[in-house]
Order: sequence, then structure tokens, then C-alpha cells
Amino acid sequence: MSVSMTFARGWRHPLHLCVLTLGCALLAGCGANEVVVKGYFPQPVLDKLPITLGVYYDPEFRNHEFFDQASNRGESDWIVRTGAAQTQMYDILLGGMFEKVIMLNELPREDRVAAVGEAGADVILVPHVDELQYSIPRHTKINVFEIWIRYRYQLYAPDGELLADWTMTSYGKTPTAFMQTAEGAVNLAAVVALRDAGANFALNFTSVPEVKQWMEAREPRLEDEP
Repeated sequence: MSVSMTFARGWRHPLHLCVLTLGCALLAGCGANEVVVKGYFPQPVLDKLPITLGVYYDPEFRNHEFFDQASNRGESDWIVRTGAAQTQMYDILLGGMFEKVIMLNELPREDRVAAVGEAGADVILVPHVDELQYSIPRHTKINVFEIWIRYRYQLYAPDGELLADWTMTSYGKTPTAFMQTAEGAVNLAAVVALRDAGANFALNFTSVPEVKQWMEAREPRLEDEP
């Protein structure tokens, strides 16, 4: 039996679709196919925004992985570890978008607002994996995989006030069926999805209404600076 689903981008596929949440990896057992996603992520060619950005990656984001449990004995479980690759991608992306990037060990709160302010962050970005879906070829030998990721972004003032909260989606597909291994095909689909996430963020960041409003409010202060 096959499952067909239409996504917002308009593509369709007759592959088995697995919807995963962040806690699924806890179910992983022995003998699974394991992929630690690795790839090349180019820095965007943009005029850098005159912002000192603080960035906080929580442990779930840094160590993100997803798990697919085999439905019968003739199939294998899958564990795909995306945390290191997506952290690498966002490090490169944000470094190319903003004048300065400061990595934070924790979110600002009342007892450490001064420390964040002293670090010089104008605003703080916290990315999350909100939802992940993927399709795998259960009953064919064609190594073509699809991955869809919805990221959630939260933007905070240095004092911890939430300024913006929005989501963006990304999509990746193995570009060819002629891969040597299924693991390689999964890795490539994940890398394509992460590159798509980076492109979406770079193109749409300043168009998010709350972000645009915050940036416009800063402009008079920037003009007054020597």
C-alpha cells in the first residue's frame, strides 16, 4: 500500500510518509541504519545587516535527530542525526548575513540581562525544529528520499522580551536515484533541505512583519550614532 500526500509546494509522491516529533529518537533500537548528516554549506553573498546578532542553540537543536522504526522484519530502522549539520549551516548563514554574531550559552533572563548587554547583542535569535517529515522508498530499490522541515524562529530583545515568533519551511530531495547507498541518498536529501532552509531564511528574514517593525524602529537611533 502506498501513501500520497500533497504539500504546500505542490509536489506529490507515492511514498510512505513518516511524521516525526523531536522525541522520536528515544525509541531507537539496535541494528538501525545510522546517518550523521554532513555536507557543504556556502555562505550567502549579501550586504550584511548592521546588526550584532546573539544566537542561542538549545540542546535539542544542537543534537537533533529523527528515527524511523521499521514496520516489519524485512526492513531496517533509520536514525538520521542532523544536529551538527544544521548548527554548522546556521553558523555559516548567520555569519554571512549579520555584521557580527555572538554565540550565547543560554537565553537572557532577569539575572543575566547585563551580561548579554555587555556582550553587545542587539537582538537574539533562537531557532527550533518545529516539525519534520520525510518519505522513504519502502518497496522499491530506488534510493530517492524526501525531507521536509519546518523551522520555528524566535527573536528576543537583550532583556528577554519576545519580539518575533515565526516559521519557515524547507524541502530536500535526493536529486538522483543513482546513489551507491541508501545512506548517501538520505544524507544528500538532508543537505538539500538544510540549504533550502538557509536560502529561505536569508531571503525572508527582513520581510517578517515583526522583524521589519523592529528594524525600522532602530533606524533613527542608527542615524544618530557618530
